[in-house]
Amino acid sequence: MVKLSVIVPFYNVQQYAPDTLKSLRANTREDFEFIFVDDCSTDETPDILARAERELPGVVHVRHKKNGGLATARNTGIDKARGEYLTFLDGDDWLAPDYFPRLLAAIEELGCDFVRTDHVVCTAKARSIARVPQGRRGVVMNPRDAILPADRSTSVDYAYAWAGIYHRRLVDRGLLHFTDGLRTAEDRPWIWKLHREADSFATVGLLGVFYRRGVASSLTQIGDVRQLDFIRAFDQVIEETAADRDADELLPKAVRTYCAIMAHHLGSIERFEPAVARKLRSLSSAALKRMPQDVLAEVMDSMDPQRASRLRRLRRRPTSARTVAA
Repeated sequence: MVKLSVIVPFYNVQQYAPDTLKSLRANTREDFEFIFVDDCSTDETPDILARAERELPGVVHVRHKKNGGLATARNTGIDKARGEYLTFLDGDDWLAPDYFPRLLAAIEELGCDFVRTDHVVCTAKARSIARVPQGRRGVVMNPRDAILPADRSTSVDYAYAWAGIYHRRLVDRGLLHFTDGLRTAEDRPWIWKLHREADSFATVGLLGVFYRRGVASSLTQIGDVRQLDFIRAFDQVIEETAADRDADELLPKAVRTYCAIMAHHLGSIERFEPAVARKLRSLSSAALKRMPQDVLAEVMDSMDPQRASRLRRLRRRPTSARTVAA
């Protein structure tokens, strides 16, 4: 019986994959499986994974014939997984030795649907700790209670899929899959759905994932059209939250987060190609008009003047039917 399935998407990470695989070797167990999803890499990543498949016990190797993005790759891994528990790792990050056995022990002791963990941020040689924005540790809680307040960072803002472990019953309930085809912000609708619909969770102060920042191939570093998928992602968050039984309480948080991310991208618009920058403005304008206007007005009144002014200008901008359809 497989106890833990570890889902690891890879895409053109030949420079980093050896470190990832070395750390996985220090996390093997007879009842663990490692599902490698090669998302149609065009560099040496496939060869590296083929060697690892022979050397690392418990490997299930899947190769996409077409690049589908991180959400699609993770879904492939979820569909292949046989474990009682599931977790994730990105192909350019790495782990501390024996992290997965300790993570598994934590969720088994707590007996909840999912557990969230802190992680180590690695930027070049610098290291810092990023903590789950939830003060209570090692205590089982209702995930819905960790969504608010709207004006502070909460658990739904800490959306890293690999910073935790998840019981298979979440797969059976349709709560663990990602929105297929999203190429960025894929974890935002996912984390909101988990917190709205799962029954129990906990946070633990367990450090073991080393998150590599500043990777040149990362979408967070590339100003192309794929970055604009954050609009589709947050449109989904707003739509699903609006249908929730506690929509009146939860929508201000969802709208505020959407606005903050939008203002962030608009504030660094110079990193986008000119055509993508124009599309960012037009799609953002249309998105602001789709939001619940009473909630949006209250959110912008509570934001700092610079960001609020930026969004108000876009809100007043005429929007064509073609843009709304996009």
